[in-house]
Amino acid sequence: MRRKKMKKNKAESIMGMAFFGPALVLLSVFLFIPLILTFVFSFTDFFALNPSMTHFVGLDNFKEVFKDETFRKAFWNTVKFVLIIVPLQGGGALLLALIINKVTHFKKYFKVAFFVPVVMSLTVVSTLWIQIYSPEGILNAILGFFGIDAQPFINSADQALPSIAIMSAWQGVGYQMIIFLGGLQGISPSLYEAAEMDHATPWQKFKDITLPELKPLLVFVLITVTIGAFRMLVQPMVMTGGGPSNSTYTVVYDIYETGTVNWEMGLASTMAIVFAVFVIILTVIQNILTKDKEEK
Repeated sequence: MRRKKMKKNKAESIMGMAFFGPALVLLSVFLFIPLILTFVFSFTDFFALNPSMTHFVGLDNFKEVFKDETFRKAFWNTVKFVLIIVPLQGGGALLLALIINKVTHFKKYFKVAFFVPVVMSLTVVSTLWIQIYSPEGILNAILGFFGIDAQPFINSADQALPSIAIMSAWQGVGYQMIIFLGGLQGISPSLYEAAEMDHATPWQKFKDITLPELKPLLVFVLITVTIGAFRMLVQPMVMTGGGPSNSTYTVVYDIYETGTVNWEMGLASTMAIVFAVFVIILTVIQNILTKDKEEK
């Protein structure tokens, strides 16, 4: 009996590994091994075109990164982009969800219409918005109709980053909208009925019922939008090439060019580690600040 039980447990273990094994191999090849190599390379002067001449340089790469004016510029550009897009995309998604939740007809149509940009390629969306932002584009045509002078948008160092942020928010807002919409539909109608009996205003209902009920989703959306914003690469690469005057040059763009254009894998690995540590710290702080007081 004991032998049969051991055979059964062994068979179950083999079956479990058969299902888990492929996923573990893929994670190892595309996640764990690259993470380890990135950490190792960050302490070397590894040059991809001549790997045999690699030397251990200790913390020299980290010193160089913090002294690099281009990296500092890219870092602050990324922070500015995050500060613009997080409230814009998060607030826009919540507003759209509130409006669509009140719609009684064609609700599915509105869901699909706002979600379509999410599944579109960022390259395609960026190319489309290049035409919209062009001097002869539809946006300047609308501004001209209201008597406003044509704007340079992505051709201006001052307007390029906010313009890309607006485009990025438009492209991704549908995903967070669906999340908020699911949360709104999960709120018990009896809470609003009780509030109406107390003659609560729409703002009081939103402040005292909707927001508290959506708080877990709000935290999730804020964190995911923040992390996604820090990873911005395709939009400036396609729309501006990091310009004008490096005004849209981001950290991920700098890492990409350092590693794949200049082939300085050691320096690029150091940039990636510094950037990853900053994002992790920011995410932890954000999570602490948005944590429910009752959980503390």
